[in-house]
Amino acid sequence: MVHFKNRYIVMEVFIDAGRAERDPVILTQSNILKVIRDSIQLNFGECGLAASIGSLQVKYVNPLTKICIIRMSREDHQKVLSAITMVRSIGNIPISFNLLDVSGTIRACKKAALECDEAKFEQYKMAAGDRITPDIIQAVQSCFEKIRGLES
Repeated sequence: MVHFKNRYIVMEVFIDAGRAERDPVILTQSNILKVIRDSIQLNFGECGLAASIGSLQVKYVNPLTKICIIRMSREDHQKVLSAITMVRSIGNIPISFNLLDVSGTIRACKKAALECDEAKFEQYKMAAGDRITPDIIQAVQSCFEKIRGLES
């Protein structure tokens, strides 16, 4: 029996600040998955989409720090990464993705995502100062717990 091999990537989403203030976009797993699927279909056609869609999954998204974890098959990871590079917008909001880590295991990916999330939240706390509310802190802590809860 052959074990199915996956690749996990940690990505940061950059949103155009000027447009996002006027027309905010909320990052969700379904939004990110939809733009990736659309990009694969546009750049690699129906056959490319059919080959990669079986294992493509957005495992985690933090809408505050804009970090996400995406799972894909090892055979198709170059195709998916190429398609992600070509994504330019979610809806009418210009975005770009920054690759932070590529891993073969969810455990290593969780570690990298947790480090990035914690560092970005510290930056956010310093920038926000007194405007940070307990609700925001609780939401971020629940996101950290969500990362820790991903299956090993």
